[in-house]
Amino acid sequence: MAKESPFKADVVKGKVCLITGGGSGIGFEISTQFGKHGASVAIMGRRKQVLDAAVSSLHSLGINAVGFEGDVRKQEDARRVVESTVKHFGCLDILVNAAAGNFLVSAEDLSPNGFRTVIDIDSVGTFTMCHEALKYLKKGGHGRNSSRGGSILNITATLHYTASWYQIHVAAAKAAVDSITRNLALEWGTDYDIRVNGIAPGPIGDTPGMSKLVPDEIKSKTREVMPLYKIGEKWDIAMAALYLVSDAGELL
Repeated sequence: MAKESPFKADVVKGKVCLITGGGSGIGFEISTQFGKHGASVAIMGRRKQVLDAAVSSLHSLGINAVGFEGDVRKQEDARRVVESTVKHFGCLDILVNAAAGNFLVSAEDLSPNGFRTVIDIDSVGTFTMCHEALKYLKKGGHGRNSSRGGSILNITATLHYTASWYQIHVAAAKAAVDSITRNLALEWGTDYDIRVNGIAPGPIGDTPGMSKLVPDEIKSKTREVMPLYKIGEKWDIAMAALYLVSDAGELL
């Protein structure tokens, strides 16, 4: 049964958001909930088939959505997708960095190239998207008034808070994303009135990460050690995201 949103249906009405990794998993749930609450949605991803299916699904819900193929690791793709979003919708209010790469491998068996790939997607990709979106998100930027900036939301993880088996590459990448988030919040919040926040989900059910990384027998044990005896849901993260990018999030 679908959960009822705690937010008004128009909480982000009129906002334009760009979501990397917005065609699947947590990113798609954020795309869906932003659209259901009034936003126009652009999603970015590398796989055309996934993008097309996601946009079709959003359209079926009456959401104003468009998909753009692109790789966050490539600056030219980041610039093209940001510019295409602004050209299509007229402005950009919210950037959500949800694109991520992951696989299980021991540190001993992980090649430097494999390590670099995840860093490039998660860390460099996040910074690159923020860098290309800056001129549209900052106070007085294209399509914005002179008094308010936009919002950036980075999706990270909790792996690096302690230590995790076979996740050294992802832990390092997410630690970098947390650092990027804090530093941009300081610099761009002060200079350009851009709100920069992060969400660090724990284990979230029905996502590519859980299906690829956690065997069924471990999922049941995971629930046993959770304070609420359950794995988180994509909806939970999307609701947190809505709060942070809404006007209520200005209180943070």
